Amino acid sequence: MSKKPNILLITSDQQHWNTIGAFNDEIRTPNLDRLVREGTVFNRAYCPNPTCTPSRASIITGQYPSQHGAWTLGTKLLEDRRCVGEDFSEAGYRTALIGKAHFQPLRSTEEYPSLEAYPVLQDLEFWDGFEGPFYGFDHVELARNHTNEAHVGQHYALWMEEKGCANWRDYFLPPTGTMDRSVTYKWPIPEQYHYNTWIAERTNNLLEQYRDEDSPFFLWASFFDPHPEYLVPEPWDTMYDPESLTIPGLTPGEHDANPPHFGKTQEDNPDFSDLLESGYGIHGYRSHLYYEYGDKFKLTNDDRKKIVSTYYGMISMMDRDIGKILDKLDALGLAENTIVVFTTDHGHFFGQHGLQAKGGFHYEDLIRLPFIVRYPGQVPAGATSDAIQSLVDLAPTLLSLCGLPVPHAMTGVDQSGVWKGVCGSARDHAICEFRHEATTIHQKTYVDQRYKITVYYNQTYGELFDLLEDPDELRNLWDDPAHLALKMELLLKYIWAELGKEPMPMPRIWHA
Repeated sequence: MSKKPNILLITSDQQHWNTIGAFNDEIRTPNLDRLVREGTVFNRAYCPNPTCTPSRASIITGQYPSQHGAWTLGTKLLEDRRCVGEDFSEAGYRTALIGKAHFQPLRSTEEYPSLEAYPVLQDLEFWDGFEGPFYGFDHVELARNHTNEAHVGQHYALWMEEKGCANWRDYFLPPTGTMDRSVTYKWPIPEQYHYNTWIAERTNNLLEQYRDEDSPFFLWASFFDPHPEYLVPEPWDTMYDPESLTIPGLTPGEHDANPPHFGKTQEDNPDFSDLLESGYGIHGYRSHLYYEYGDKFKLTNDDRKKIVSTYYGMISMMDRDIGKILDKLDALGLAENTIVVFTTDHGHFFGQHGLQAKGGFHYEDLIRLPFIVRYPGQVPAGATSDAIQSLVDLAPTLLSLCGLPVPHAMTGVDQSGVWKGVCGSARDHAICEFRHEATTIHQKTYVDQRYKITVYYNQTYGELFDLLEDPDELRNLWDDPAHLALKMELLLKYIWAELGKEPMPMPRIWHA
């Protein structure tokens, strides 16, 4: 067997950092708990952007969204960007992605064509003949789903047909051609045709292939859950009693010192016209008193409880299929030589601060991530670390652990020494960016071991939180005279951190 370490990256989608059973006794995740026991948990991991495309593009480029160019949803990671899969392929690794990519938008133009867009998205004849290369992966099997939305197609649809599910459209494509909003909480799709089952099965098939070929691999199993809409097959839909769960909510007065759009989210019909912003669904500024789920446009307290119980059920079902992959590693004798990383692309609101889903808010709930690393004999087992991590660090760290050079264009930090427990930290801050349109939502956050500061494009307001004294981020210190000196210090640190994001220059080797 090859002595080069293998890499298995497992990601969820939009998973709140505190939804692992080892740390939250209201949810059951026995397989993620197993990774917690057998690896190191990093409590301070952050995404570089709280939406899908930018963060996922950062995972494979080792760059921030403002550098790789896919800066928001609806943008595209251009194919000429160097991706980490290319570095592994050139070193003799097999590279594959199973599940969600989302490096390209759902709409295609002549100038910026997209394989993840209509009509090719549902051209099954095309996908039957395509498996890559795709952004550095020599093999891909893709889907675009979040539960029953109408974007189903690609390799997942082919797999369902191979399994005998000829009526798969019944679960995804109602007559309107959009997500069937009459289906809530319980998704009637049988477990054997769920995309979790598909991802686990196809991942395990590749593991067998790589073992038989004696090939080192970089394999990404990319799950779609627990991204809304909130739907899960039985029996997972009734796994949790909504009445027994802790449901976060708004703390009275917490938005009084925040920028004005925070308070407006709690109004019935807020006016965001001063931001040139009239509402962009879940990704923009809007009323969070409302959440368009099923036939409801304003959630009751019972609805909020049921949403959380379904969200937890989605995580527990996904955990079951993650366990299938971990068991396969063991059965194939690959576990001891495989670096396993579990994380997500960004977090989630399910009531915290009066907010639902996601949007232009950099609370810890949305930008902090679950993050576990297991590498037997190299990464300490059963350990917990407060060392700050970022998704931009994944590519350079994995390359370094495999003894491969890190390209100069990667601006992420090599965390290999931190993961191995031989040094305390590799970075003293993380940066998170969010930008929706060129002149509306645009902010950046600098967070260090204790403080977090958020600045807004062309605005004088901002946010400053002391995460030690105020971990729930209820007291914004931005305008507090007693913290003026601290604000100025953090602003200067943020400026230098921004300047330091430029790609690493080539080393100076002579005076001329």
